[in-house]
Amino acid sequence: MSRKVSPIFYAISGTLLAALILMLIPLPDWAGPWRPDWLAITLIYWAMARPEHLGVGIAWLLGLLVDVVYGTLLGQYALGFAILAFITIRFHTRARNYPIHQQAMFVGVTLLPYMSILLWIQGIQGEDPKSWTYWAPVLTSMLMWPIVYKVLRAVRKAS
Repeated sequence: MSRKVSPIFYAISGTLLAALILMLIPLPDWAGPWRPDWLAITLIYWAMARPEHLGVGIAWLLGLLVDVVYGTLLGQYALGFAILAFITIRFHTRARNYPIHQQAMFVGVTLLPYMSILLWIQGIQGEDPKSWTYWAPVLTSMLMWPIVYKVLRAVRKAS
């Protein structure tokens, strides 16, 4: 007896892989702090659009993968992504009915606890944030949300 994998599984997996690749592409020193958190906003989109397919456990495993890829403390991104997914799934019925500019604000507000957890863990390890630009991905992710939303929505509709 074989199970057929739904096309949405491939859409979610493919877009999360693409977001991970976008996070790993090297940028010039001046642009690095301004990189949107592609994986986090892709995770927010899928947790908002298809919460039955992407839950806290998947977000946790994805975070562990990012921890391994970045070489950070194991569980740092896992905890952040799990909380990010929890908040998004908790408010997904409200958030997906917002207009796109309000969804961008929701993305920013949702990214703040995620970034705060990462900052807290880095502080425990004795690392200092470089400057106020630590928070720049929140702003750039909010600005990129309309584009990400439209692209991922087209992918979801096609699958």
